[in-house]
Amino acid sequence: MLQPYGGPSGTPVPHMKTSADEALSAAAAAAIAEGVPESTRRAYAGDWQRFAHWCTTAGRTALPATSATLTEYATHLGQQGKAPSTIDRALAAIRTRHRGAGHQPADSLPARLVIRGIRRKCAKAGHHPRRATPVTVGPLRAMTNACDPRTAIGLRDRALILLGFSTAARRSELAALDLTDVTEVDEGLQVIIRTSKADLHSTGRTVAVPYGSNPATCPVRAVRAWLTVRDTAGLGPGPLFVRIDRWQRLAHPMHRNGRPIGTPDGRLTGEAVADAVARAAERAGLAAVPDDVLRPDPPRWSGHSLRRGFATASRKAGHDLVRIGRHGGWTDGSKVLYGYLEDVDRWEENPLIGVGL
Repeated sequence: MLQPYGGPSGTPVPHMKTSADEALSAAAAAAIAEGVPESTRRAYAGDWQRFAHWCTTAGRTALPATSATLTEYATHLGQQGKAPSTIDRALAAIRTRHRGAGHQPADSLPARLVIRGIRRKCAKAGHHPRRATPVTVGPLRAMTNACDPRTAIGLRDRALILLGFSTAARRSELAALDLTDVTEVDEGLQVIIRTSKADLHSTGRTVAVPYGSNPATCPVRAVRAWLTVRDTAGLGPGPLFVRIDRWQRLAHPMHRNGRPIGTPDGRLTGEAVADAVARAAERAGLAAVPDDVLRPDPPRWSGHSLRRGFATASRKAGHDLVRIGRHGGWTDGSKVLYGYLEDVDRWEENPLIGVGL
């Protein structure tokens, strides 16, 4: 009979696994977490807490969870009316937590079949996924006009919206910009996006932002005006866009219910970026205007509206798909980008044009 130890000395045989081989240190678990974007980590943390609470009430084990538990939870979320994308993210959060804790995730195929059934049910009922309304040039002008240039908040939001549109940045990318990431050159601005959701290796990208032909919507002039406010407040190197309180104080510590909120350096969060876009849309009177006559849903203005609006406006202006994608940091062949451009191409490049109907 083979013995697990090599001899009287008790030295383990090299090819035999021990309990240490399956263990994961706290440092390694933290390192795994760092591989996930901060906004995703926050969303996953909430998803995990809700799953763990459900497991407690249902008498099930959250870690490690079985395939049956995942399937039951997906069914539970579907019965609550959660969107398929929400259930997908919950499963991803559970899978990530398992791997971070050194557990092999259970088979999620049955749970994904549940999600597939929910999608079919939604399609039959006429429900459609709600996407961010694109901020094209018309809404962009209305939003920036609604930002009060007499206030620090107005100048910040105007610069944030125009820079977000012109770089096609995600809200988390805008929030992550530092002062040193933006350089003014003869042609305009060079903006360094150091890392992003699709940039798995954090190689970063440099985005060229030229001067606008209309001073009111020129991103270069808007950023310059915001930097003047920032400098006047005595802020040194650090985040480009910072919090401003009701007394127009920049990067001042803010509290809610006696507890500090936000980061110590005053950096805006991705959620605050989305709030700035929604706030500008509301002040511009855009919040209650349907964006589609055939589907008269109220528009959904969010941080992603800037990114989607850039793709839509650039395609309408006749720019090449590859250049649009690389400017905005989409991977070559991105299905998401194709979806945005299809809104334009279904009419501009309609295959029925010229057939003689």
